[in-house]
Amino acid sequence: MCKRPTAAQLPAILDLDRLCLGGFWSADGYTQELDRASSQFWVLEPLPIGGITLPPLLGFGCFWGILDEAHITILGVHPDYQGQGLGQALLLSLLQVAWQQGLEWATLEVRVSNEVARSLYQKFGFQEAGRRPRYYPTGEDALLLWRGGLQHPEFGDLLREWQQGAITRLQRSGWQYAFPAL
Repeated sequence: MCKRPTAAQLPAILDLDRLCLGGFWSADGYTQELDRASSQFWVLEPLPIGGITLPPLLGFGCFWGILDEAHITILGVHPDYQGQGLGQALLLSLLQVAWQQGLEWATLEVRVSNEVARSLYQKFGFQEAGRRPRYYPTGEDALLLWRGGLQHPEFGDLLREWQQGAITRLQRSGWQYAFPAL
């Protein structure tokens, strides 16, 4: 289930951050996201599956609403559950919330070497808009990706189409997922 996190989930969020992103944000950074009015921070909690032990969080995503922009600041899925459509569902959920808020475009940075993430973003129409040299602490460049047209009339239809595809993929992987209402 995708929902807004609570302060009580902060330890699980930090654990997931370390697993997915190597400790990208601090506890203070995540606490700010919980309190920031412009932040749309979401976590993916697993629904219980017949006695199987799952981690407290499977993924997380966040964007900041800045003027007409949804700036996606973070997106990650637990490494043991990648490749099952959860990242696709999280990104789609963020885009749906941005659309519902009337935002016009979405942006994000991604490591040049992260071809899996780049492929995911391309599926949702993100295009390269620039490059940030040595953006990451490792010295790796970031690609700046941009997706416009969130308020075009056909974007709502695209969201519904993507949602059906995501639901099918998640079901094939054995997951249930509740998307924001369209």
